[in-house]
This record gives sequence, C-alpha cells and structure tokens, in this order.
Amino acid sequence: MNLFYKKDVLNFDKQHFAYLIIDFNNHVLSITLNRPEKKNALHPQLLNELAYAFEYANYENSVRAVLIKAKGDVFCSGMDLKALTGDIEKNNSTIPSPNSKILIGELFNKLYKPKLCQLEGDVYAGGFLILAGCNYVISKKNVKLGLPEVKRGIYPMQVMESLSKFISIRNVIDWCIRGYNLDVKTALKWGLISEIISKEKIDKVVRNWLDEVTSNSPEAIKYGLKAIDKISSIESNHKYLSEMLDKVLSSDDAKEGINAFKEKRKPIWK
Repeated sequence: MNLFYKKDVLNFDKQHFAYLIIDFNNHVLSITLNRPEKKNALHPQLLNELAYAFEYANYENSVRAVLIKAKGDVFCSGMDLKALTGDIEKNNSTIPSPNSKILIGELFNKLYKPKLCQLEGDVYAGGFLILAGCNYVISKKNVKLGLPEVKRGIYPMQVMESLSKFISIRNVIDWCIRGYNLDVKTALKWGLISEIISKEKIDKVVRNWLDEVTSNSPEAIKYGLKAIDKISSIESNHKYLSEMLDKVLSSDDAKEGINAFKEKRKPIWK
C-alpha cells in the first residue's frame, strides 16, 4: 500500500517541513535532516516528512537521484526515545498523514531512485536504517558508528535485518548484543561505508557521484532498483521486526533502560 498517493504530493513545493530542509536542483532532490538540537532523532513527524519526500521523488520523473544529509555533529541518533514513550512535541508541519504505518526499511526499498548518503556526523541505532537504505554512502573521516540499544533495554530489530545485507551475520549480531562504537574504517571494510573522504573534499566527491548517476538512463535505473527490491526484499520481515520491537519496548527492561537514560544513570536490570 502506498503511504501517499500522487494527488497527495501535487502541492509538494507549497508544503512546510518542520524537520527537513528540501532542495531540488539538477535532477537531485536533496533532503537534509534538520533537527540538530535533538541530534536528528527519528521523531514520528520527521519520518512522516521523509516518507512524503520519498513518495514525491518516486512520482516526479525529473527527480533522478536523492541525496540525504544532516545538520549538526550527529547525523542521526536513532529513534526519539521520548516519542517512543508517547511524548510527541508539537510542530507546524503541513505534511499530511500517511495511509499506513511507516516501516523505514521498506520506505527506502520502495524508492526506485539512486540514493546517496553524505555522512558528516556520528550515527547511532535507528540511524543505520538510513545508511543501509542508501545505494552509496560517502563519509568524512573520524565518524562514530554505534548501536547502544541493548544498553537501554532495547534491541535493534530492523537495523539488524538491514545491516545483514552488507555485513556478515556474525559481525552484525556481535555488534547488536555488545552495543559498541565502530570506527568508520572498519565500516568501510565491512561494506557499510562506500568511501571515506576528507571534510574538504566530500562535497566535490558527492557532486561527482550524483553527476555520473543522473547522466545515466533514469528509466533503466528505476526498473533495476525495482527488480532488486522484488528479488531481495521481504516486506513481511519488516512488519515482523516492527512487531518484535514493539514487544521489546513494552518490556520491563526497556522501561528501566529508557528511564535510566533520561536520568543519566546506569540501568538496574531485574
């Protein structure tokens, strides 16, 4: 089921985005996560805006590639823990509500346009769904990559599935259950990062990649990405993992872990 229909995105350029900066130029739709004061945590409305922008990119033939960036020192800190406990902040977004629940993994799988991630800040937890969902990731040096969910009584369910497409399952599981930070050089070796570039050169390298991709046949690329989604993606997996995450979030460990995180103390597991 489509999250939005074509009629929903007809007035895309007139919408107000509360948590994204949108720019469209030279066939590239640039999407910048714009919640730096909250470390670009994945708030429900941010995800809604991202889904809306992706649906527009799918419908709009002049969009040949999508670039995802972020403001601030942290690219994305994962899901907003306050939002997970029902604390939803008010915003002035004009984006309509989606037709069904947003599954981040499927959101990326169903966008049949080349997706590039320009990584200039640290990434944690659910933020890896963005990296894993992109076709190419160009990172600056000295970026930290962490999976701290188990320290909060949570488990990175959907992240685990997405990472396993690039990284050996043994390394994925070890990372998930120990929750350590990974250096960007190891991420490159494992296949999660495509290139590591100095801060001074990253914009030029990103531009070159986008120029090369957008000069190729957009229709051929669209069909190719749709085909790889068909043969490799199982939507039921994302639904199941989302349900499992809901179970974990309702557990005593998750409640204790989140409270400990808010109170800046070590959790006391039962």
